[in-house]
Amino acid sequence: MENETHLTQYTPRTQYTPRNVNRVHAAEIAAAGFNTQIAVWLTEHVGTMWTAYAFAVLAIIGLFAILGLLSPIVALLIAWISQTFLQLVLLPVIMVGQNVLGRKSELQADESYATTMKSYADIEAVLQHLDKQDEKILALEQLIKVQTDSILSIVQDLAKDTTQRG
Repeated sequence: MENETHLTQYTPRTQYTPRNVNRVHAAEIAAAGFNTQIAVWLTEHVGTMWTAYAFAVLAIIGLFAILGLLSPIVALLIAWISQTFLQLVLLPVIMVGQNVLGRKSELQADESYATTMKSYADIEAVLQHLDKQDEKILALEQLIKVQTDSILSIVQDLAKDTTQRG
């Protein structure tokens, strides 16, 4: 009897609404503070072709300074910028920025997992519902067969009675 009630009554399902991880990530960056925002900004802007062009120009200026075409102070400044500033200062800042930007991938993966698990649970519920419907259909089919056989038997008995009387 419980299956009949389940199959004949509407049961609303809770709808899953995925998070907008872009908004979550933007809020995390905004709440993280000034240093994190600088790290993200530098990471996003250092990873461009314009920065690659700037580093190429820096390297060419360094080459001219080493070849003696520019003053030795220029060679020292270029060496300091490329060896000290870029490697010791910019590299850790970029690593922090990569960690912050990598958080978005983590959020997306978590949300994809949650969505997949919710979809899986919904699919399982649908399959269970279909199994109950199949059981009910088979039971109804058997009942119809029994009733059809019973009606056929009654009709055949009536036909025999009618032929014997007539």
